[in-house]
Amino acid sequence: MKGRKSELGKFAGGLYTTSVEAFIPNTGRGIQGATSHCLGQNFAKMFEINFENEKGEKSMFWQNSWAYSTRTIGVMAMVHGDNKGLVLPPKVSALQVIVIPVPYKDADTQGIFDACAATVVTLSDAGIRAEADLRENYSPGWKYLNWKMKGVPLRIEKGPRDLANNQVRAVRRDNGEKADISRVFLVEQVKGMLDKIQQNLFDVAKQKRDACIEVVKTWDEFVKALGQKELILAPWCDEEEVEKDVKARTRGEMGAAKSLCTPFEQPELPEDIEGVAEDSISSSWKSQGLALLQVECYLMLHSMVVYPTQNLNLVLLKQCFVATLCTSFFNHDC
Repeated sequence: MKGRKSELGKFAGGLYTTSVEAFIPNTGRGIQGATSHCLGQNFAKMFEINFENEKGEKSMFWQNSWAYSTRTIGVMAMVHGDNKGLVLPPKVSALQVIVIPVPYKDADTQGIFDACAATVVTLSDAGIRAEADLRENYSPGWKYLNWKMKGVPLRIEKGPRDLANNQVRAVRRDNGEKADISRVFLVEQVKGMLDKIQQNLFDVAKQKRDACIEVVKTWDEFVKALGQKELILAPWCDEEEVEKDVKARTRGEMGAAKSLCTPFEQPELPEDIEGVAEDSISSSWKSQGLALLQVECYLMLHSMVVYPTQNLNLVLLKQCFVATLCTSFFNHDC
């Protein structure tokens, strides 16, 4: 979900911050994937960073800062992974296709191995990242499970029957579908399968995310949805004191509500709608009428993880990928 950070959540000293927020349906947690900070001229003024403009006059820089965080690797593992291991989207997988020989007794083992190697060459020449697992000390079944756990998008099997019919069997990692492919159409059909895997992973992830989005309009609805680990869209005023108050009021054993962003794509709102936390706003703030008249958008929120010790926080900051994987596989906070 792409949007703008709240005033409380933006980069300190910056003008505004935009972000891409991810959501993990299985845990009900939001994770910031990427940010872009418009720093304005605040830091240029502070450090006297000047340049000469086209008129020969001294001007101060406008600065930006942005990053795509490695924590998105962990998000990928949690969103797409299953109980069998990783499931990697083809576009980012270091290995897109693994070719495995399946020799039987009295089969032409060397012929099968040679055909596997030739299959890898054909795919590699077409720009597909492919390798063959020709290790003889592991059975084909063991190799299937091994590469399935590693999340390789497509597995190609080559046995005596495939060799005789000049074909291969392809098995998708995302849904387990199998297809026999003629060597004549190998590159074309493998590329098509990889494209379908990529699209299917996106569609499934989006469906799961959308199913977790709850639009609320009252405080009671907000608290209920938060307890169900939903991704909440709520009318919001973007006042720092109100956001602090919401955090304080929702703090519990599992953490507290935390704003993620104000999505760029906004649903329509009635003109007279109140803010979700309107009943908690101070009288001086309410007198300005902002909660009732100037609520123009929805804010996305989620329940924020609160970790018990400073040392654990430090470990998680340094090893965010490992911690994220841990949350995925054990389904609890590390």
